[in-house]
Amino acid sequence: MTVASTPDINAPLAGGASRPVYLDYNATAPVDPRVAEEVLRFLTEEFGNAGSRTHGYGQVAKHRVIRAREEVAAAVAAKPDEVIFTSGATESDNLAILGLAAHGEAVGRRHIISTQIEHKAVLEPLEVLSERGFEVELIAPEPGGWVSPEAVASALRPDTLLVSVMAVNNETGVIQPIEKIAQALEGHEAFFHVDAAQAFGKLVAPLQHPRVDLIAVSGHKIGAPKGIGALVTRRRGYRRPPLEPLMRGGGQERGLRPGTLPVALIAGLGTATSLALEEAGDRMAAAERIKVEVLAALAPLGVEVNGDPDRTVATTVNVSIPGVDSEAAIVALKDVAAISNGSACTSQSYEPSHVLVAAGLSEDRIAGALRLSWGAASTVPADLIAERLRSLMHK
Repeated sequence: MTVASTPDINAPLAGGASRPVYLDYNATAPVDPRVAEEVLRFLTEEFGNAGSRTHGYGQVAKHRVIRAREEVAAAVAAKPDEVIFTSGATESDNLAILGLAAHGEAVGRRHIISTQIEHKAVLEPLEVLSERGFEVELIAPEPGGWVSPEAVASALRPDTLLVSVMAVNNETGVIQPIEKIAQALEGHEAFFHVDAAQAFGKLVAPLQHPRVDLIAVSGHKIGAPKGIGALVTRRRGYRRPPLEPLMRGGGQERGLRPGTLPVALIAGLGTATSLALEEAGDRMAAAERIKVEVLAALAPLGVEVNGDPDRTVATTVNVSIPGVDSEAAIVALKDVAAISNGSACTSQSYEPSHVLVAAGLSEDRIAGALRLSWGAASTVPADLIAERLRSLMHK
């Protein structure tokens, strides 16, 4: 199967100025043209409100939402009615974590296990619960950037309410052992929440494990528009996770997320999910070839890979070049490649990466860390990138 091409995001700007190759897919991916076509149709032609039951416009919208729910559910082996549409993974994380607080308080389970390398969308809600009297235990990663399932298992207590571990780290690309953690939780009442922003539509099997109760999904990482995502709320037997809504009004999404459904965005998420699932094997094979090329080009520079290479997704590398500062590298590469030195959500901060600090890396290595992330159809000028970085080593 051939993976469809992405938009020509590197086409010249008005006036003929060239654009650098886009290598910041972990921040956001370009919208797939097939997805854009679907979104546009539901913006301009089928613009009905999915809650309108008295005419055809509403019925068309409603049925597209139903189909999108099925498409998202299929990717994680869930039931369609277990999918709650949100604005993205950040909202989904907040709903999963803060939404369990009332239940935890009611049953006297106030212990929460998470990790030091989570996204701020998880760490900041956990801080809120800590202020409310919950005991939050953050597990440190192994030197390779992954969290040990044994460490999670040993931290479990009878009063543990929630275990929250991301599927793929957004900065290093290191895959976390979700399936083994899920196995370690068998027989325990704790809910298992997974921030899957960087894994959904890319890694299939871990998110389909039946012991994963709550899965946060973001559309714009897989070619859907920004502003749409989902929270999968998997039943355990016949019981749904006992979530309380963060907002009230309207009763949409089983009362957990009120407001008029953004049908066009939901349609886009559904289409993007179906395409990602259908093309997953080909996409990952193409991305892995890019990863091999990038690391081979950087190897003569003495590159240090930040994160166990054997546990890293095919679409991401986080590297440090000895003697090269990340800010200087980004400037030197600005006409060649659009890259980052960490999470887009904290790019305005001058604080060192909490993920790399937790992994125990040296200050120099953290200061030089660069993240490159791509899609299956990306064309990466690996040799030119290496040449620019080499020039910085001699200054």
